[in-house]
Amino acid sequence: MLVELDHDPRRPDTEIAALLDRATARFADGPESGLAEIRAWRAAFARMGLRPTDYRCAAEALLRRLRKSGELPAIHPLVDACNAVSAAYAIPVAPFDLDRVTGPLQVCRASGEESYLAFSGERQHPEPGEVIFADAAGEAHARRWCHRQSGHSAIRPETRRALIVVEAMHTEGAVSVADALAELVRIVPGRVVRGGRERAWGRR
Repeated sequence: MLVELDHDPRRPDTEIAALLDRATARFADGPESGLAEIRAWRAAFARMGLRPTDYRCAAEALLRRLRKSGELPAIHPLVDACNAVSAAYAIPVAPFDLDRVTGPLQVCRASGEESYLAFSGERQHPEPGEVIFADAAGEAHARRWCHRQSGHSAIRPETRRALIVVEAMHTEGAVSVADALAELVRIVPGRVVRGGRERAWGRR
């Protein structure tokens, strides 16, 4: 999904609260690790040779934080909306600053030469064979698939165009992705330019 952000984006507080309530209600049956959506990602991470308790998909990390603290931190109106949808549907929802992405963004195996900017400011190189989000300039925008995004394309106050990627692995994943996208169309603080499965392109 491609979104053009408002110049002064409003945080959809009411909608976010309702989504987080939905996410919290799911803990009545047990922790997030028991959800079918999360179990599917854990299985995918295990197939990549990663211990699921060491490397969690972004949705599991959000749900774990929500369960332990009862809330998610306010970061940016768009990020907060994406995090709330991710928690409610238990699937990864990742927003990228599209003007910080060069050419097509794709999920691929790293050569080891790509560059990744951690939020600490440290530059890293993904391990050869690691599954990453990479662009045409060799910038890694996420490591270990949907485990951790890069600071390079993180949403910031000056972001004007955002690419939102929604992914799922469980049996009903296509339905969950469609429902999550519809939810995002309803609450994102900006104008949805494209939604659905179009190939996403960044700065040329």
